[in-house]
Amino acid sequence: MNPENSIGHGIVAIGGGTGLSTMLRGLKKHIDDITAIVAVSDDGGGSGVLRTDLNMLPPGDIRNCIIALSNTEQLMSRLLSHRFHEGLLDGQSFGNLFLAALNQVTGSFYQSVRYMSDVLAITGRVLPVTTEDVHIEAEFENGAVVRGESNINTQKKLLDSPIRHIRMIPEHPKALSDTISAITNARLLIFGPGSLYTSIIPNLLVDGIVDAVRASNARKVYICNVMTQDGETENYTATDHIKALFDHSYDGLFDTCIANNAEISRELIKKYAAEGAEPMPINEEDFEKMGIKLILKPLISENTPLARHDPARLAEVIMDVYNGKL
Repeated sequence: MNPENSIGHGIVAIGGGTGLSTMLRGLKKHIDDITAIVAVSDDGGGSGVLRTDLNMLPPGDIRNCIIALSNTEQLMSRLLSHRFHEGLLDGQSFGNLFLAALNQVTGSFYQSVRYMSDVLAITGRVLPVTTEDVHIEAEFENGAVVRGESNINTQKKLLDSPIRHIRMIPEHPKALSDTISAITNARLLIFGPGSLYTSIIPNLLVDGIVDAVRASNARKVYICNVMTQDGETENYTATDHIKALFDHSYDGLFDTCIANNAEISRELIKKYAAEGAEPMPINEEDFEKMGIKLILKPLISENTPLARHDPARLAEVIMDVYNGKL
């Protein structure tokens, strides 16, 4: 599927959370050579429970990406996505438990991810950005410091102060060698979509990732979120997102930004406003000043209760960029 004489091969997507897995579902229909590099700093929900109880890396985002790229029977995907709603397993998903069992059997989270990927016959690969036990710490503009991804959203609301910077605890965890190799050999690097401070930036704080991106000859693209996010990026513009990404890596981390320009329904705007979020403000002049190519396309899913990217629409635009049409 790759054009001849390309500078690299395949697509590498860096992020985490729902945004990344949503995008992967669309991309797998167009290209086989996909690598998802996923943050492992989550410490909340079912993943946080398993992380504490079993001393393992958080499986949730990894599980979602594997399922998104799976090519097995629908029942198997539904089974691994199933979440228990009672008893001791309340709030836990079967896919998380499956990865936890594989982790104990193999003694390696990396190997457990590979085996689960094989079972589901996924398109491409899913890789944890690191296999070290890491957490994130946020410093706010008022000087307060909060540790733990699951605490940042809540504390930001209580502190009513913007996030100034986040760091990794412990500092300088080493990237998985396979992630470095994937970035080095990619034709297209994608950042996002996903939560700015808790899904995308944590990957950039792992030693070796930013250096590999800087050295890569790949086209580098940021997928802008459709909405701002309550508890992380209230009152942010698209430019503010980009500045935060650059501040945690280097100016020019990417050269292209894909963003939605489809109108969002009044009902959805009202719903998100009640949660402190709004449609992402985009100033085209800011992009010109920063030297970033802005690609505006109608990307939002229709007839859904959430303002999210449509996997098929987003994949089509990404593939046009991949093939040099945009």
